[in-house]
Amino acid sequence: MLAGVPVSAEAVAELASLRVPDLSLLDERPNAAPTLRTVAEQWKAARVDVSEGTRVLHRVALDRVLPALGDRTVDSLTGDDVAALIETLSAAGKKRETIRKSVKYLAAVLDFAGVDPNPARDKQRVRLPYEEQEEMNPPTAVHVEAVYRLLVPAYRLPLLWLDWSGARVASVDTLRVGDYDERDRRIRLRASTTKTRQALWVELPDVLADPLEASLGPREDRDTDAPLFPGVSADRLRTAIARACKASGVPVFSAHDLRHRRISLLHRQGRSWAEIARFVGQRKLSITADTYSHVMSDGQELEYASLLLADTRSGGDFVGLPTFA
Repeated sequence: MLAGVPVSAEAVAELASLRVPDLSLLDERPNAAPTLRTVAEQWKAARVDVSEGTRVLHRVALDRVLPALGDRTVDSLTGDDVAALIETLSAAGKKRETIRKSVKYLAAVLDFAGVDPNPARDKQRVRLPYEEQEEMNPPTAVHVEAVYRLLVPAYRLPLLWLDWSGARVASVDTLRVGDYDERDRRIRLRASTTKTRQALWVELPDVLADPLEASLGPREDRDTDAPLFPGVSADRLRTAIARACKASGVPVFSAHDLRHRRISLLHRQGRSWAEIARFVGQRKLSITADTYSHVMSDGQELEYASLLLADTRSGGDFVGLPTFA
């Protein structure tokens, strides 16, 4: 023990030999603050109140923070450190919203550690980079149909599902066969998979329900826990849509843009904002109205019947066209 600090045997030996000891040999103070990396893991483990999807969001957001600050003790961080992190992420091409999420969860971890004042909430030093709000341009029916024809057959029905429902693309991963109500021809988005934490039913038109039921096979053979869209993932569908857009020569749109397109179509059809928010599972009615009151697509619905009929007649292969997955 030296001045109240535990000292390792190696350090004692150095002192006995009248040599200046390597300070790295000093034992860690028993009351030293933990590192940000340690507290982040404790915080994530404590968040038993969130869904698996939210836990993934926490992990991804903090993975952008920990390489720079993870080995620092939580009580050593300053607002300038957080500002430097923001500058680093911005220089790496991260968008404002991406950076905001990382700072948000960094602040939550430091709150969990009892750090006060919280440097991630230092409004004088911590400022997000300026970014022009990207104008929403939902794809037209012609654009979506062009992409449909270039997707592999397994990806086409999920594309039509997203166009019709306005559901988030993550639904492609989370929907199960047991979520389909064949009697009423509707699909359930379970509360655990929606941002509103409320279950949502989406009624399907017959033209979409028919091919979906055909893909499920006989009722007695169905596994209710199996994916509703087997062989398709949200990430792979995003990539396939982008590749098909470029190949077909239409403006590149994302799977999430189909959600914007559906909301725009519902607005043009005269639905109230309350109805629209319920239909697509928006949490705040004001956000729906403020964001989409000026966003318009071409107003034309897809020709589902024509697309599916051509798909059936061609055996799932539009002759002469490449396909993407």
